[in-house]
Amino acid sequence: MLFSKFRVGVAILFAAVTGVVPSAMAQGAITTPAEYALIMDYRTGEILYEKNARTPTAPASMSKLMTVAIVFERLKNGSLQLSDEFDVSEKAWREREGSSMWVRVNTSIPVLDLLRGIIVQSGNDACIVVAENISGSEEAFAELMNRKAHEWGLNDSTFANPHGMPHPNQKMSMRDLAILTRKIISEYGEYYALFAEREFTWEKIRQSNRNPILGMVDGADGLKTGHTEESGYGLVGSAVQNNERRIVVVNGLDSERQRATESARLMRVAFNDFSSKKIFEAGSVVGDAQVFKGKDKTVPLITHESVKLMLHRSMLDDVKAKIIYEGPVSAPISENQQIGTLRVEAENGPAREYALYAGKAVKEASVWGKIGLAAMKLLAKPESTDTAIAGE
Repeated sequence: MLFSKFRVGVAILFAAVTGVVPSAMAQGAITTPAEYALIMDYRTGEILYEKNARTPTAPASMSKLMTVAIVFERLKNGSLQLSDEFDVSEKAWREREGSSMWVRVNTSIPVLDLLRGIIVQSGNDACIVVAENISGSEEAFAELMNRKAHEWGLNDSTFANPHGMPHPNQKMSMRDLAILTRKIISEYGEYYALFAEREFTWEKIRQSNRNPILGMVDGADGLKTGHTEESGYGLVGSAVQNNERRIVVVNGLDSERQRATESARLMRVAFNDFSSKKIFEAGSVVGDAQVFKGKDKTVPLITHESVKLMLHRSMLDDVKAKIIYEGPVSAPISENQQIGTLRVEAENGPAREYALYAGKAVKEASVWGKIGLAAMKLLAKPESTDTAIAGE
């Protein structure tokens, strides 16, 4: 297909929609009182539903996930050990605004207990201890948080402190919180179990995990709540059911009760209202490309990976696939040479592209074959072609 202008148009459109834009039908089918909301499929990272999810807003204690992730990274690379002890400063000890682990000045606390104090008890004081011992001060640690945010692709986030207390520069989007959650689960799985702990006792003060979905949703195992007057009530949650994991993020709710019921409801929606539609198995022939100057007139196109979309159930029967390539493709062609792409999409919904490869080698035509081809005038050029959708 000789279509440089058309191909540029496809590339721009695909950058706008692939993997992150939920279907319009799904948007209409799902409502929530949360001011900000997002549902993500963990395996693919696809956003299944979003409401103001890319708007930076006050994250409250949900931003503690960034503090925890930095500690996890250092544990994984060996620069920290769970048994290492951090010293408690007077500043950390005096911190009593918001939630507290109840650290004592001039004591030392193992990193493992500080993580529990942050994750289970949401201790602002524990966050200060971590920040001061890793970077020397809260301000320096906030600079580290911002560097890591840039490195990890959290493009809608800025940090001014390690605990999430109100500050004009303490902002995160629901999308960034979901991306960070996916990173924590995938890269630091050996520490992720801390998020499922229901309670932790420090200084003889037993505190329960504030995450309500741990006892409300089957398979729920994390992660973090947040609340300030500025942010409203929020939650980052994750659960596994039938070997599938979903991530739900909400913020801007009116009360603890509404946060609990709405988070649990959206998690049920995440599992019950979305399904994966398989279009082609890996290795399937999905169509043919026309060949120029070849012994064969066409070459079969195959995909090396399974082709499927995660869709709202209302869109499962509304999927189309289109082959896109520049052609005719000149011979010789090697087997497994990339020829083009397969674009799979639902109307007004998410789209994905998959690489297509030559299913066999095609040799160049003989000299007499070339003379015959040279005498022909190829008035018509092949266009992108729709291809049939395989069964479920």
